[in-house]
Amino acid sequence: MNLIAGAIGGNAAGKASPSFDLGTLGNTISGLVGGGVLGQLIPLLLPAISAAAQGGNLSIGGILTNLIAGGAGGAVLTAIIGALKNKAA
Repeated sequence: MNLIAGAIGGNAAGKASPSFDLGTLGNTISGLVGGGVLGQLIPLLLPAISAAAQGGNLSIGGILTNLIAGGAGGAVLTAIIGALKNKAA
């Protein structure tokens, strides 16, 4: 879930601002990484989500939280990499 949401978030961030755009493949890769990383950090920061997932009681709220975190992580990492790329150029 986090990887897919991250890829979508990365592409959305890249297309929303031409200064952050890394191309479709670049946006997708940075989104996947950002979504995956943030998706791993959220359960550490919010133990209730992790406990619900391990107990088999993963709620819609937990799923939505993971999707939002993955999308946000993908968008943020794409924006950071895009800004650094443009600054170096």
